[in-house]
Amino acid sequence: MKSVFGLNENIAAALSYLLGPISGIIMLVLERESKFVRFHALQSTLWFLFMWIIFWVVGIITSVPFIGFIIGIAVWPVMWIWRLVFISSRLLLMFKAAVGSEFKLPFVGDVAWNQANK
Repeated sequence: MKSVFGLNENIAAALSYLLGPISGIIMLVLERESKFVRFHALQSTLWFLFMWIIFWVVGIITSVPFIGFIIGIAVWPVMWIWRLVFISSRLLLMFKAAVGSEFKLPFVGDVAWNQANK
């Protein structure tokens, strides 16, 4: 089936993960027909906004003089793992969408699924 963009809906769904919440929002706003594309676009938006918020919060906390430096040292290894999860999840979700899977992440996947199938 084709999406509103004239692309195969698997490709359109995979592209919704390309730029995180930015591409997710674009696809969500423009795609009106395909529930598959809308599901992946909303999941992308929710997941990557969550990921970005964590990065921002840690960045703000670690920018506080002295205490932020100590906290920064403590969370540094965790943030590298978080970055790995960020990149790995993008690749996994793009692949799953490209092959036509309605792969749902915990929590945000259920919300996206319910909203896309209204």
